[in-house]
Amino acid sequence: MEKKRSDCPALPPGWRKEKVIRKSGLSAGKSDVYYYSPSGKKFRSKPQLSRYLGNEVDLGCFDFRTGKMLPGKMQKNKQRLRHDLLGLAKGGKPDLNTALPIRQTASIFKQPVTKVTSHPSNKVKADLQRASEQPRQLFWERRLKGLQSSDVSEEVLRTMSLPKGLQGVGPDSSDDTLLSAIASALHMSSAPITGQTTVAAEKNPAIWLNTSQPLCKSFTVTDEQIRGGLSGWRHQPFTPQQNSQCFPLSPQTTAFYRSRS
Repeated sequence: MEKKRSDCPALPPGWRKEKVIRKSGLSAGKSDVYYYSPSGKKFRSKPQLSRYLGNEVDLGCFDFRTGKMLPGKMQKNKQRLRHDLLGLAKGGKPDLNTALPIRQTASIFKQPVTKVTSHPSNKVKADLQRASEQPRQLFWERRLKGLQSSDVSEEVLRTMSLPKGLQGVGPDSSDDTLLSAIASALHMSSAPITGQTTVAAEKNPAIWLNTSQPLCKSFTVTDEQIRGGLSGWRHQPFTPQQNSQCFPLSPQTTAFYRSRS
């Protein structure tokens, strides 16, 4: 082994640094560093050196291998110190609790619970209820196209004939689709059914369409139609078997038209 001793200017006067270079074995070429105090005591690591010197020398930036104070470490320590001081200046409080943390395990016994409230009433806000009626797609009535009703014997019933005052609006405005849309509006909505009241809906229904109303022009039901048994809303003739199983006009439908007259 080759030993080289030199003075260490980073430590107090009298301290010497020893570098031992290995010459044989698998670790040949590597070196070990030791430090000797003025009294001749040998130190093999930086913690030993720090415990011996105490507060006499700040070894935070001291490099044990080279024996020098590294300016990079000094800069990092200054930045860390400045950051800590700024945190305290902004209202931060140092952690003065020196007690060791205690592991809190789950207990099989019931423990008392303290309820802390920010307000005496401590009322929980109720969640907003979802809308009962979901929004519909534009021209959703087209899905009703082709639907037919049948009786108990699975015979297809004839559809109603719409009066001349009812005219469809929008694409595929057939009588069957319009009739299904009006029937759906009667059973699914409690709002008055007036049709599309705006003139702009006839020109461009994709923009000015009122989705809560069926795809037809605006219409009204008069008292004469109600008194005359809704002559404008007549049905196609039914067979005797169909007449015994279905009713052209229910009391609910008659009351509906009376409420809108």
